[in-house]
Amino acid sequence: MTPTDLEETARALVGAGKGLLAADETPRTMTKRLDALRIESTSESRRTYREMFFTTSEIGEFISGVILQDETIRQRSTQGTALSELLARQGIIPGIKVDNGAKPLAGAPGESITEGLDGLRDRLSTYRQIGARFAKWRAVIAVSDTLPSATCVEVNAHALARYAALCQEQGMVPIVEPEVLMDGAHTIERCEEVTSNVLHAVFNALFDQKVSLEGMLLKPNMIIAGKECAKQASVEEVAQATLRCLRRHVPSAVPGIVFLSGGQDHVAATAHLNAINRLGGSKPWKLSFSYGRALQDEALEAWHGQHENLQAGQRAFRHRAKCDSAAALGSYATVMEDEAAGA
Repeated sequence: MTPTDLEETARALVGAGKGLLAADETPRTMTKRLDALRIESTSESRRTYREMFFTTSEIGEFISGVILQDETIRQRSTQGTALSELLARQGIIPGIKVDNGAKPLAGAPGESITEGLDGLRDRLSTYRQIGARFAKWRAVIAVSDTLPSATCVEVNAHALARYAALCQEQGMVPIVEPEVLMDGAHTIERCEEVTSNVLHAVFNALFDQKVSLEGMLLKPNMIIAGKECAKQASVEEVAQATLRCLRRHVPSAVPGIVFLSGGQDHVAATAHLNAINRLGGSKPWKLSFSYGRALQDEALEAWHGQHENLQAGQRAFRHRAKCDSAAALGSYATVMEDEAAGA
């Protein structure tokens, strides 16, 4: 894939009113979610769950790409079609999670480093051959009055940049995800301070590693107070702080920013994205979504592991994708939530 091809793929992933479905949970994480609803977790039940999303009619109108996981990208549908091919038939670009998860950072209590760089070049080559056109790597940044340490920020930024450079070498668009966690009692001001430092370090590292900004996407957190913070910010305050932070630290060469939901519920994630897009002033990048649970939770509850509920699950998914699509255009309204009852 040439630099031009990378740029075209990156722009396609943030086409007008379109965003990403993050369906890259590991089997272990997926099992926890299914167990909570007393659904047996097997490779078959996990495949059926994914297939429910991937075969939802006309979902390509709202979803541009899906982030898969190693198990999923190798699976075939009940009809024998590769799941990645099901996506391609809907005009959806298949992607792949390539990190090996966050592990404790030596010498830094309470902090993590994302591992998976060893052998990454070969893994990317294999995934490229079986249909993936973009990849994702997540760094995890914990927040407190004293965290994160400068070491944690530096090593995670360096790993993100190395990953991104390898992706582009292998003809894949990297999604760079430095997640400042919502866990904790920190204020929205502290979240903005930490996110600013993290983004500054990440883009310095990307520059040092010669990553083409035009051929990548950023997947950041929104600027939100910690879940245990006594004072929670309004939707408008979150939007203003988030856009201010991005304007100060994300170069305009980046074609798109696809927010993670980070533990927000589905309605809050939609409302915040909409408010960000409705703000005036300079927004040189497309602002869209790359949601996991915020896109899946309603559908999972509606499906509940029962074959006869598949269509109900698909209706719930289509509704949420439609709402998030509208939010990516700044045209979401809460009245749209009422449509779900009659969907």
